[in-house]
Amino acid sequence: MSRPELSPHVFVVFGATGDLARRKLFPGLYRLAATKRLPTDYAVIGSGRHSPGSDDEFRDDIATALRGSSDTLDDDVLSDLLSRIRFQISDADDGADLASVVREVREKLGNDARVVIYLSVPPEAMQSMIDMLGREGLAEDARIVVEKPFGTDLASSRDLDAALKRIADEDRVYRIDHFLGKEAVQNILALRFANGLIESAWDREHLESVQIDVPEELSIEGRGSFYESTGCFRDMITTHLCQVLGFVAMEPPPRVDAVSLRDAKAAVFEALRPFDPDRVVFGQYDGYRNEEDVSDDSAVETFVALEAFVDTPRWQDVPFYLRTGKTLGDTRRTVTLTFRAPSAGPFGGDGHGPNRLVLELTDEPAIGGRLLAKRPGPELELMPVDLSFDVGDTVSDEVPLEAYERLLLDVIRGDQTLFTRSDEVDRLWQVCQPVLDAPPAAQPYAQGSWGPKEALALTDWWLPDE
Repeated sequence: MSRPELSPHVFVVFGATGDLARRKLFPGLYRLAATKRLPTDYAVIGSGRHSPGSDDEFRDDIATALRGSSDTLDDDVLSDLLSRIRFQISDADDGADLASVVREVREKLGNDARVVIYLSVPPEAMQSMIDMLGREGLAEDARIVVEKPFGTDLASSRDLDAALKRIADEDRVYRIDHFLGKEAVQNILALRFANGLIESAWDREHLESVQIDVPEELSIEGRGSFYESTGCFRDMITTHLCQVLGFVAMEPPPRVDAVSLRDAKAAVFEALRPFDPDRVVFGQYDGYRNEEDVSDDSAVETFVALEAFVDTPRWQDVPFYLRTGKTLGDTRRTVTLTFRAPSAGPFGGDGHGPNRLVLELTDEPAIGGRLLAKRPGPELELMPVDLSFDVGDTVSDEVPLEAYERLLLDVIRGDQTLFTRSDEVDRLWQVCQPVLDAPPAAQPYAQGSWGPKEALALTDWWLPDE
């Protein structure tokens, strides 16, 4: 099936020499180019405070990063992509030269050329960069992509939103949370709303609890300065895990489009009870203070576990348990729904535990479950049976788009469905602010463990295969 012709585009990437650009943005652009999903005519202008050298040196750096991200690069595609890339220094105080280059490139591409501005800069630099875009006219008619976290607390997020609204309408602002671009997260919607067997039991009458787990085996990986200024709570809870909670807890939207889906998520967040600091556990892994750019007496958390409640008729009094952190016992992206035991029957108190539905939100999504069945033999005894279903195995000729690849394509198409709206951001900061006002002390935990022992008091944490 032929794809619609896209308008020429100028991509302006702030933070183009940073870690995110090397690991995610340029690989995403390469994959879109390799699958012929980019416009026929486009250009990429990297920018930042410090020059990486000549344009050729910048291209060489990108080529090295791309070769490190894939074993199967097409030399022709790579050469064509690199030929369209250049670099121009800019900062929050002076963007005049960059604005001149953008105008020049846009004129060459034609009157219908669009501009996409990608702001991959630290939270503390975001607002001043946005102000510069307004002063230099760079934001005019541009689509503006903003990386999380969106501020560092409620007040700063509102200041950031006000700055964005001074230079662009909401329909041109794309707040990117790459978790929402993952095929498996979107599959939550399909699994729930397309299957009566599941949707009919997706409520407080049938479910005892919901667990959202995003542990990582990796450490902070050289991002000491970022973690010192942000921490795990701001980095993961206010964005990724709460967004997954929104997908799990939403009411059925009338359609899957930008308005309906985001309205449904916003309603969940409005009903999300502000977090109780007494039901939040912070942890810090042993050895964190020895990491580069980390203070010797740092109190920053690298682990968070908490209890949340959504005060709607569907979810009243059902706890949602969120857990994430660095150097933990496994790397997972798992949602576990634990079902209530049957209220009556001959097998009460069997000791095998409850039924569970498990959603693995990996790049190759999977669905699992734990049921009870009769143990083979002469006696009527029960045993747990674990089921699994790998979604990708049934569609072997379709390769899912990587999260940044999908979201970059959506920006080009002007589709905001999987991007976060300003009212969602504001409400989530309201929910999180009590913890920021009275943060629990970060408790030490061993690398390779499941966090501090205090987290175990929140619930009986459960993961398949653990």
